[in-house]
Amino acid sequence: MTAASTLDPGSPPTDELPFFVYGTLLPGEPNHDLFLSGRTSGERAAVLPRALLYDGPGYPYAIDGHGRVHGTLLTAAPGVYGELLGLLDHLEEYLGPGHPRNLYERVVREVELPGEEPWATRAWVYLAAAAVTRSLRTSGSVIAEGRWVTGRPPGGPRTP
Repeated sequence: MTAASTLDPGSPPTDELPFFVYGTLLPGEPNHDLFLSGRTSGERAAVLPRALLYDGPGYPYAIDGHGRVHGTLLTAAPGVYGELLGLLDHLEEYLGPGHPRNLYERVVREVELPGEEPWATRAWVYLAAAAVTRSLRTSGSVIAEGRWVTGRPPGGPRTP
């Protein structure tokens, strides 16, 4: 069963899509509390199919590929969608579609939600921008199993 928005894949969004996060915005990670506290009404484990996860300088990058990236699907709290979208665009250094200074591109992708009755939905995902993707494909380190962890003990400082 698939729950999807009524958007055409090539059209700009007309509704408030959830966000799929896979790095420092995950529950328990440093940016979760800074950017998401009080701004979400739901958080659920999710998987981004057809993607690979690469290690970055203290945060990961997802790119299109033959794998799966594990993360969390976030739903914005009522009345804060625009604020949350702006905060995440700023954090992810997203300036607009195809902008040459983007670190990430914000794109719509289908995300799978595991459970007794698995289903899928469309969500915003921040994928590495074109220049970053080229660099990752030639000299990046793929993260095994598509699960990003900081390597720090719970409650401890973040390791470089």
